[in-house]
Amino acid sequence: MDRDRARAPQGGAHLRPLVAILGRPNVGKSTLFNRLAGRRLALVQDVPGVTRDRHYADTEWQGRPLALVDTGGFVPDGEGALAAQVRAQAELAAAEADVLLLLVDGRAGPTAADEALGRALRRTGKPLLLVVNKLDSPSAAETGAADFYRLGVPEVFAVSAEHALGMDALLDAVVARLPKPPEAAEAPAAEEATDAPVRLTILGRPNVGKSTLLNALVHEERVVANPEPGTTRDPIDTTLVHKGRRFVLTDTAGIRRRKAVGEGVEKLSVLAALRSMERADVAVLVLDGTEPGVEQDARLAGLVAERARALLIVVNKWDLVQKDPRTEKKTREELKWTLKFVSYAPIVFVSALTGAKVEKVLDLAAELQDSFRLRTPTPALNKLLGQLVDAHPAPIVDGRPLRLYYIAQVGTAPPAFAITTNRPEKVPEAYKRYIANQLREAFGLRVPIQLFFREKPGKAKRAARKRPHARR
Repeated sequence: MDRDRARAPQGGAHLRPLVAILGRPNVGKSTLFNRLAGRRLALVQDVPGVTRDRHYADTEWQGRPLALVDTGGFVPDGEGALAAQVRAQAELAAAEADVLLLLVDGRAGPTAADEALGRALRRTGKPLLLVVNKLDSPSAAETGAADFYRLGVPEVFAVSAEHALGMDALLDAVVARLPKPPEAAEAPAAEEATDAPVRLTILGRPNVGKSTLLNALVHEERVVANPEPGTTRDPIDTTLVHKGRRFVLTDTAGIRRRKAVGEGVEKLSVLAALRSMERADVAVLVLDGTEPGVEQDARLAGLVAERARALLIVVNKWDLVQKDPRTEKKTREELKWTLKFVSYAPIVFVSALTGAKVEKVLDLAAELQDSFRLRTPTPALNKLLGQLVDAHPAPIVDGRPLRLYYIAQVGTAPPAFAITTNRPEKVPEAYKRYIANQLREAFGLRVPIQLFFREKPGKAKRAARKRPHARR
């Protein structure tokens, strides 16, 4: 398979259909995952946590974006334990995935674990493909897959993930079973889009008070709040109305350090939390006020920045902090430094346990959604561009001036802007940051923004006119 054809495209943080790879240990799940993911484009920003966990990756095939998850293998430990693992992973995969790949070892033949997993996955009702791996030659592919039809999965694909055999046919089948792309779906009515709820996902390390915060926001015990880390596993949606605005809040499992994340259920719970964030407008990152801004907080903020969601930083347990008049200001400054790559994000100090300032979370989230979906008039943008170029002219690069002609907004959620220039590839990173900061200041944007630099149309025609005509 051409690795470049299956790479993840740049830009875009919208929810992708999910393909889950499930199977026993040592059947080649990670090899297949890496093969299907192909060559991923490197991210060049200096943000902790930007590199995604190796068990979750975005890719595309035949123009269709999709996400892949490599789940943990099943380790038989008695019939009861195996059955429990099969049910738990199948249920989580069914809740999150759009297409399921059951991966088996073509050399070893069908096993009892394969049959148990196959039965559980068939019951989910999700599109299911049986992938028989480690068939490294055409002759092996012809004979090695036959025994696996007994698993009751009609769609069987013989592949070798290690040698990239059968990948194109498998990806074609996967894409054919993906849900209808959003572009092809009917657009919502204008009044529905205007009345869209503010979608919040509550993220954070275990035991920082995420569930307690949600309960304080809705004024009832909607979810289990327990001092034992890991109480929440599945994202839970809760709807409320605040000052005339509708909100949908999702409490998620605590996300621990990568080395601390186990196989199986917890790995898929973390995946569910990350995908819940992609569905949201605003990610609410809850920090423990007694130890805010630790390394894992920075990693989670990086994941939010990578997915280009609006971010609200909530410092919880503020009632437990010994304070003086400068404590809040000092903590805010320290967080702005520690999380400088998301320095635009507002910070609020609360006590979910006592309810102090928790409604400020909803007020700020509503403001962030408005900014996240902001539409800026083109004349105002170009007036600003002229002013900032006059105040700080574009630099001369390689002995030639860099010129910025005009700017237009080309997208929302997050706000995206395209600037036409004579040399888009030569715009220095420092000048890009200058423009982004000026846009934020001018329009009050406390959300991520995207900048694209494009060449002025008609370059080829202008170059042709400059060439001397050949003499007849």
